Amino acid sequence: MNSNNLSHKLEGLSEKIFLDRYAWKDADPNHAKVGDVVLVLTKDDPKFPTKEVGEIIERQGQTVKVKTRSGETIQTEVEKLTLNIEKTPEEMWDRLARAMASVESTPEEQQKWQSKFRAVLDDWKLVPGGRIAAGAGASDELTLFNCYVIPSPQDSRGGIMKTLTEMTEIMARGGGVGINLSSLRPRRAVVKGVNGASSGSVSWGGLFSYTTGLIEQGGSRRGALMLMMNDWHPDVMDFITVKQTMGQVTNANLSVCVSNAFMEAVKQDGDWELVFPDTNDPDYDNEWNGDLQQWKEAGHQVIHYRTVKARDIWRTIIESAWKSAEPGVVFMEYYNQMSNSWYFNPIICTNPCGEQGLPGWGVCNLSAINLSKFYDETSHDVAWQELAETTRISARFLDNVIDATPYHFEENQKNQQLERRVGLGTMGLAELMIKLRIRYGSPESLEFLDKLYGFIAKEAYLASAEIAAEKGAFPAFEVEPYLQSGFMKNLVGTYPEVGEAIRKQGIRNVTLITQAPTGSTGTMVGTSTGIEPYFAFKYFRQSRLGYDEQFVPIAQEWLDEHPGEELPDYYVTAMDLSAENHIRVQAAIQQWVDSSISKTANCPADFTVEDTAQLYELAFDLGCKGVTIYRDGSRDVQVLSTTKKEEAKSEVSEQTSVTDPVKETSTANETTAFTSATSETENEGKISVAASPAAKVLDKQYKSRPQVLRGATYKINTPFGMAYITINDLGGIPAEIFLNVGKAGSDVFAMAEALGRVCSLFLRYGDHGHKVELLIKHLKGIGGSGAIGFGVNRVESIADAVAKALESHVQSTPQESASSTNEEADQRVNRISESAIVDEPLATYTASRDLCPSCGSASLINIEGCKTCSQCGYSKCN
Repeated sequence: MNSNNLSHKLEGLSEKIFLDRYAWKDADPNHAKVGDVVLVLTKDDPKFPTKEVGEIIERQGQTVKVKTRSGETIQTEVEKLTLNIEKTPEEMWDRLARAMASVESTPEEQQKWQSKFRAVLDDWKLVPGGRIAAGAGASDELTLFNCYVIPSPQDSRGGIMKTLTEMTEIMARGGGVGINLSSLRPRRAVVKGVNGASSGSVSWGGLFSYTTGLIEQGGSRRGALMLMMNDWHPDVMDFITVKQTMGQVTNANLSVCVSNAFMEAVKQDGDWELVFPDTNDPDYDNEWNGDLQQWKEAGHQVIHYRTVKARDIWRTIIESAWKSAEPGVVFMEYYNQMSNSWYFNPIICTNPCGEQGLPGWGVCNLSAINLSKFYDETSHDVAWQELAETTRISARFLDNVIDATPYHFEENQKNQQLERRVGLGTMGLAELMIKLRIRYGSPESLEFLDKLYGFIAKEAYLASAEIAAEKGAFPAFEVEPYLQSGFMKNLVGTYPEVGEAIRKQGIRNVTLITQAPTGSTGTMVGTSTGIEPYFAFKYFRQSRLGYDEQFVPIAQEWLDEHPGEELPDYYVTAMDLSAENHIRVQAAIQQWVDSSISKTANCPADFTVEDTAQLYELAFDLGCKGVTIYRDGSRDVQVLSTTKKEEAKSEVSEQTSVTDPVKETSTANETTAFTSATSETENEGKISVAASPAAKVLDKQYKSRPQVLRGATYKINTPFGMAYITINDLGGIPAEIFLNVGKAGSDVFAMAEALGRVCSLFLRYGDHGHKVELLIKHLKGIGGSGAIGFGVNRVESIADAVAKALESHVQSTPQESASSTNEEADQRVNRISESAIVDEPLATYTASRDLCPSCGSASLINIEGCKTCSQCGYSKCN
């Protein structure tokens, strides 16, 4: 095909992604010459760099001038250029088709399959995974596999360092890594060799995380890491909450591996045992690999650490996910029941994005069919025959990757050639559904998804059976156990021809389907990513290439054709959907995915902890293998956002409404609108509130305080020490809050007093009937540098303590009229005092702490007459 075909010309962010990540690069920037199209580094920031596409217009020695696509001229050094051998997608497609066909047995077969591969690659019908696109035919060093899982580390310093080395080597060559930490002994467990105690599995996870942040994957991106822990591990609570302590684990995704028994204990409010193998067992060093069931079945002993309520662990998972979108949950026992490799190779962890569960030393290679290319305008339907042909050719493309990739660890090669695991997924689903006028998440869409993904699974498995007849089944294949997996029972039950083909021909690959996120490749291609709806129809994307504004073409085209009209209701964004609909879509697709799915249930900012719990339990009940949510605004840094950086900084709002103005106007496409107040810092005191007409209106809304108010005082332990929280009522409704925390003169004391004053001010303004509930919602769950207590009594911060006191107060206080007698009020105070939520022994109360001006943690205490930080060592006396 002519490489100058303008139909495949890339522009904007698409071109930047292609040149930065996937085009074949020239390793020597000194080859740069006038006329070359290059990427130039315009902002050398280690975390958020910026690159622009441009053309070299002048070179003198090591200095070049580059004219960017925006017309700006930049003078820089050649070492800050990314120089590419390939400039167009066509050149990349030629390379990939040639590389994947090269493993066929004869020149005739190579030519035949090169032509077929090139046909499905053309026009982005098949979009190879990032590692394949970057490495195939371009480098003998870069792995073509996206996903790796390393066996759980051996529980020794040497074993941990060995795992660290393996992780580093894989990441440096472009692979993402998953590690299950459950093999490592818990915190404070005895280490006989050094006559000391273990720092715990979570601390070693911090080492893996730190190293990940140092690695450039294949020269184009940071390392990617998934850390997991099983629900029986004594450190599981520390693992769940580790990201609430700044700086401990910052470069890893976290998930808890949950068993069916644990979920049953949650539903029944049962006890849950936290255990670990007896490290004194003579076989511990040689046989313990993190598989507790295998350890028990071999007759080895476990040590009981403590018994907790399963709901306490579950609640901590839910609260943490609500706060910061982590940890995710993988229903690992159910995953293995559904897994085709259940009988010979158990799944122990997933890759960093969670879509690929793998055994130790497992790998997977990924590619995605671009569903947006399979809309038949004539029939207003899916182009089923073309989709079937593309699916079958794609299955062979991925199978060939297994023989074409370089292997850097012999264990990876042995495992992959034993099971030949591949992961064919999709992108462009949301765009296809818009073309079909099917609203994503609707009952109609669930029926359509069942049909679509069942069809893809059927065609992929029939193709793998055909390849097996030609080249042989994967070596670990045993027909009866294979067909007894949970997934195969469902597939064969619906499509019996698949079972007949496998019994007759075998199967080439242990698994075939994976739904990966396809964030970068989907953005490059210009379609919706993975199985997700569009995030928004206009948004801003932060990446290692810079900060880019993006428009969704299919939405913009409709608006251009229908000026002044709103988008139809089948144009759906992630925030238009309820979180439940996100999960139901995931479940509808999961039944046809033999591996797993990268899917995020987007939730609005006011989504509650209780809502989150219901969502996670729904995912389990519907047969999802895992679940991850993202509550809008729960993280300081987002890859995608709906407002510019400058706008986000200047918007100081009391109310935030999530809307879709793209449906209200043809020019405004942002999905989040704010009711904004003007920042005093921007106006440098030019606004006088006292003189403002609005201030007079507010004064009329303010309820003055009578001479006497009655209420209750709550004593609650916090990370800063004991808090005394007094809540007084006006007309039976909380109207003021006094806070006494820490010693007079300390920063904590001052901030607590300020919090009480602001809360009181809020409670006495206006006639809003839900002010108390609103205040609880916004204060509850705010976390700081530490927490105290467990389960429902866990207190994250002073603000969290206020929310808990308010909750207890309104639940224990009958709605009294202002004429309640003093005797009735006194009785009420007594009732509330008895229900105060401090129920831990006095010995557990923390001493009063203050904020450290050096590290910011609540760890400044008096030691030998001087305020000293127990975390960083800061001392006011030095």
